[in-house]
Order: sequence, then C-alpha cells, then structure tokens
Amino acid sequence: MLSSPSIKLEYAKIQRQLFYMIPEKWDKIYLYASITNQINNLQTGELYFYYYPKGILKKNPVNVYEIPSKFSLDEEMYLKLVEELYNSIKELRRLARKPEQELWSNLTIKIENSKFIVEYSYEDLLHSEYSNSDRHIIWVYQNLNKPLESFSKNERSIINKYLSENHNEKKEIYTEPIYKNHNINVVKYRKEKEQYITESDQDIGDLIINDEFGRIDEQSRHEYGKRNEANVYELGKRKNINRKLKSMKNSENSQNELPKKKKTYIDQIEEQQHAIKSQIISKK
Repeated sequence: MLSSPSIKLEYAKIQRQLFYMIPEKWDKIYLYASITNQINNLQTGELYFYYYPKGILKKNPVNVYEIPSKFSLDEEMYLKLVEELYNSIKELRRLARKPEQELWSNLTIKIENSKFIVEYSYEDLLHSEYSNSDRHIIWVYQNLNKPLESFSKNERSIINKYLSENHNEKKEIYTEPIYKNHNINVVKYRKEKEQYITESDQDIGDLIINDEFGRIDEQSRHEYGKRNEANVYELGKRKNINRKLKSMKNSENSQNELPKKKKTYIDQIEEQQHAIKSQIISKK
C-alpha cells in the first residue's frame, strides 16, 4: 500500500517540490502534514516543515514560513508553492484509499542521511484532547531535537503530559534511499510577482497561517485557476513585447557601435592617474 508505483511517483514529486522551495544548501528536512474529513467531505489540516541549513555555524532549523522574508521573496507567490505541496500530500492520501481500509490522518516526512522516510499515523485527530498547537509543540520536541528547557512553562507541561501517557496509535513507516543528489535551488525562482508561473494552475484550497509556529489550516477557495490563467496570458504578451524591444535596441546598438581601440599599458596608467586626481580635487 505504501509503495505502489503511483505512490512512489508522488513521493518523487514531493521531494522535487521540497528541494525547489529551499533556496540554500541544506542537510535535513522535516515535514508534518495532517488531513481530516469534516462534514460534507470538507478536508482540513495543517502543513509545516523545517530544514537545517548546511554549514558549521547554522545549527537552528528554518521554518518554511520564514523563507520569504529571509530571502526577500514574494510571500503570496511562495505560499502558492506551499499550497501545491499540500495538494501533493492530499493526492498521496487519495492514492492510499482502499475499500474498507482505514486512512492515515497525519504523516511526518524526513529527508536525512540520503534517505526519504515517511511515517504514517492513524491517530483520531477529530477526537483528540490535544489541539493542533499542542501537537505542533510535541512534534517539534520529538523531531527537531529542541531542548525541553527552550520551551515555555505551558509548553513543557503539554510535552510532559504527552510523554507520560501510553500512545498506541497505529503507525506505518516507508523508507527509500535518495539515489540522485538533489539540485540545490539557490533562489532560482524570480522574486517579482508578475514574472512567476507555477507548474500547475489547478484550483487549490486556501492555507491560512494562524500561529507562531507557522501552522496553516485549509479552507475552500476556488479563485486561483481563473486568476492564474489571466496572469499567464498577460505575462506571455509582456514577454513578447519586451523581447521585441530588446532585439530592436541590440540591433541599433550594434549598428552605431564603433570598433574599440585596444588600450595600451600607458593608456591604462594614464586613466588610473586621472581617476586619482579627480578624487583628490573632489575632496577639496
């Protein structure tokens, strides 16, 4: 069930999405996502992930929702990438659906030591005594090696309570090696909103950040498709115009440009002396 050909293809897609969303070299990635079915088959859930930057001095994990401000990226467009990633998680769950078989409610993905690990949990989140924020605190403590002392008093009490209980929820683990080195995306996607085109323009849910950990809850929204289609059309027209203008300008410059005389060593020395004199005069 966890390793069918279609599910493996979705694993590969999720890896590519994660690699693309991190604009610097990294060592490890940890992701949490949950999906619950509400009334009228409305799906709600959470998604957050952290990565550890590569380097001796970079010890602290970076929250996905810190990336836009950290690297001066357009926040709205970056959140679209988060939404697409969550869509892939939902597709992973859909592919696991079998008649009369229980579906997982949340998962943790770990990418470390050249391994891709998915831990599925079948916890009943709808009737859990722990809130989404509580589970986030517990998850951070269990997966990010954050010292207990670094949490607040209230957070420590939540963690200690959870650890003192017996949790026998069903879990399944899938592991596969990462055969190829991942491509590091050092901010290759463009920062300007009008120059950004996503890989897919399908309707997706709206994920709203609502706490200090960067947790997001999904609500229905179906406006992206039309808006993206219009943006792509306008962008295509703008690119064609800019391409023509640039071609005309290059042609004009090439016609007006005269062959440059190669500078001699004496010419270079005289230019340096002239520059120094200009600096001295300007300071007086």
